[in-house]
Amino acid sequence: MVRSVMECADNLEFMDRLDDGTFKLVVTSPPYNLGKAYERRVSLDAWLAGQERVIRECVRLLHDRGSICWQVGNYVENGEIVPLDALLYPVFRAAGLKLRNRIVWHFGHGLHCTRRLSGRYETINWWTRGDDYTWNLDPIRVPSKYPGKRHFKGPNKGKLSGNPLGKNPSDVWQFTNARNNHPEKTIHPCQFPVELVERLVLSMTEKGDAVFDPYIGVGSTAIAAVMHGRDAYGCDTSRHYIDIALDRIDRLEEGRLKTRPMGKPL
Repeated sequence: MVRSVMECADNLEFMDRLDDGTFKLVVTSPPYNLGKAYERRVSLDAWLAGQERVIRECVRLLHDRGSICWQVGNYVENGEIVPLDALLYPVFRAAGLKLRNRIVWHFGHGLHCTRRLSGRYETINWWTRGDDYTWNLDPIRVPSKYPGKRHFKGPNKGKLSGNPLGKNPSDVWQFTNARNNHPEKTIHPCQFPVELVERLVLSMTEKGDAVFDPYIGVGSTAIAAVMHGRDAYGCDTSRHYIDIALDRIDRLEEGRLKTRPMGKPL
């Protein structure tokens, strides 16, 4: 269910209305300070200070057993790159969170560079408030390489050597981003693919939990949450993006929204 997805002048204004400990999962991809149409480019120090304010509010809103997943790439200026998750690491640590995984999302294509290697990945840093966090591996298992393999000796001889539901996926995820002929593509230049958020929703929340995206854009986080019986919250400064997000959610509920199935081979 979509509880609240709306336009706001400032995401801090939206978050200020919400109660402490509301969300089992906060997942987002903030602007990278690259001067895209939806952001105003500022100094890197100013960008980092703004991120710190938003992150502190997200931590306030996080359930005791909750997770924050912050997906970022690189800041680029005059050919020099700055890995944004490296800048943000001390901010999350200072807020008392613990890093569980640094997930590498490899999407396989993008802009071609001429004086350095072409960037083909971004990272999702998964943080938890404490050690007792919600974690469900089974919904996101991937097929085993040898699904019928059995122990050939010892006390387990003849038994399956792996989990029959599949294996634990690695911390490198490979699937395409929402560009060009992707079935989910909208006008947003940096759109989340729904399957990226699905993995986080399924493994880090239970049905009925609340999921929040403070930079929700065209609503991929809300779609992944609603698809799997979670409550969705989010905000964005663009009315146009929010209208697209609400239209996508309407089409999802009517069974008309096209998404790339989770786990579909490249």
